[in-house]
Parts: sequence; structure tokens; C-alpha cells
Amino acid sequence: MLAYSLRRLLVAIPTILLLIVACFFLMHFAPGGPFTSERPLPPAVLANIEARYGLDQPLWKQLWDYLYNIVVHFDFGPSFKFKDRDVNDIIAQGFPISLTYGSLSFLAATTVGVSLGIAAAIKHNSWIDYFAVGLGIAAQALPNFIMGPILILTFTLWLGLLPGGGWNGGQWQYLIMPVIALATSYMGSIARITRSSMLEVLNSNFIRTARAKGLPTRTVIWRHALKPTLLPVVSYLGPVFVYVLTGSVFVDIYFSTGGLGQAYVGSALSRDYAVLLGVTILYGALTVVVNLLTDLAYAWFDPKIRY
Repeated sequence: MLAYSLRRLLVAIPTILLLIVACFFLMHFAPGGPFTSERPLPPAVLANIEARYGLDQPLWKQLWDYLYNIVVHFDFGPSFKFKDRDVNDIIAQGFPISLTYGSLSFLAATTVGVSLGIAAAIKHNSWIDYFAVGLGIAAQALPNFIMGPILILTFTLWLGLLPGGGWNGGQWQYLIMPVIALATSYMGSIARITRSSMLEVLNSNFIRTARAKGLPTRTVIWRHALKPTLLPVVSYLGPVFVYVLTGSVFVDIYFSTGGLGQAYVGSALSRDYAVLLGVTILYGALTVVVNLLTDLAYAWFDPKIRY
């Protein structure tokens, strides 16, 4: 297991480097720049600004300096739009907020989705099964960029029960709607996958043998059927954790939480290369790490798996 983990980490390093290089050139090849606008700057002023940020250097030199600062100093450089802040400050401010309600959304979607899927499989073709399937379909039909406005209209404008935006230190009133908006669609997918997997496992020969030996239903479900059921669910949960963080872009815009997604969108619109690259690298590294943890979790859920 340790050798497999080290091999995956060694593969992750060139993967992240390739991601950095690809994003760097794609942004620089796009028309315009961070200091171009409808009212162009005088050439002398523009030249001084580009020299200040090193944009007058050849692309290979800019890329080399950028990689050197990241690898050696873990420095993503200054922001092109915020004169008194660098990328590290923007990430340090926004990422904990996105991680907080992203993690809560992940836990909510996993807990409710797995519970619904197991209940629907155990009570197959009953009202519980029909309710879980219907709820899952409805949840998948409402992605976060649709759920956000619906929640604000319902609980803020019509009922006046919850604040329509802000963060305020992460108080529970400000967390409820972002968590629901992020978790809803993933909850439906998790419930559907869990139900299908549980139904397949319950029809397996080893489950029939356990029941034939007279084991209680609870023991059959929790000790024999649950782990193999969760194998396909775990493979989906790894990317979901990253999706709830990258999906926070819409949540940050609708609820004005101040998370990293808002800075990501703002940097894309303003061509702030440094912030856009820094957030992209963070999401890419997080994806690699979460996928590694997901693969390692397979061995715990199914001891027959060997790396």
C-alpha cells in the first residue's frame, strides 16, 4: 500500500505541473490582458505596469519564474487587480469559507443519499422506495445554480426566515441555504447509486447464504451487504468532494459568502492571471489528493483489492 501511494504521488507531481503549464499558456494566448480596457492606457504607462509584474518578459521566462516561486517559496505572486494583496492572501481568506460549507454539503449529501438508497433497496417496490426514487430524480433536476435563487425567493423574500446572503463568521443561519443548494443534486445521485448497488448485493449468493443460516436482517445488511454496496459509492464520493468546492462558484455569487468561488469568477472576468492560476492549481492539487484517498479507501471496503 505504501509503495502504491508513493507511486501515485510521483505521478501527481508531473500531472500538476502539466496543469500549470497548460493553464498558463491558455490564459496568455487569449485576446486581451489584465490591463486592457475600453479606455486604453498610454503606451508608456502600460509598459511600466507590465515591467512591474514581469509581463514584458518572454513567455518561457514568465513561466519559469512562476514555477520557481511556487515550488521554492510556495508563492503564487501578486494580484493584478488588488494592489495591496497577493494570491496567497486571497486564497487564505476565501478557501476556509468554501471548505466549511463545502464539507458540510458533502456530509449532508452523503448521509442523506446513502440512507435513502439503503432504505429504498431494503423496502424495494414499497412507498419508501418510490419516495426515495422520486426525491432523487427531483434533486438531480435542481442543480445548485437553480436551487440558489429558489431558496432565496422562498426562505428570504417570501417567508423571511433566513438571511439571503453574507457569511457573518459562519453562523448557522447563513450556512443552511448554501449547504442545501450545494448538497441537493449530489444527494440524488448518491441515493440512486446506493440503491442500485444495494439491490445487486442483496441478490448475491453470499447474502442468500447468510440468510439461509438464520442471521438477522440487520446483521446481514450492516455486516455483510454494506461494504460491497459502498464500493461504487466511494468511487463517486471522491470527485463529489471536489465538485462541491468548485460548485461553490455559483453559491458564492448567489449568497455572497465571500468564498473562493467569487474570487475565481472575478479573476476570470478581469483577466487576473495570478489569482486564476492560483485557484486552478489549488483545485487541481485537491482533485489529485482526493482521488488518491478514494483509491486507498477501496482496500478498506473490499479486502480482496490489492494494489
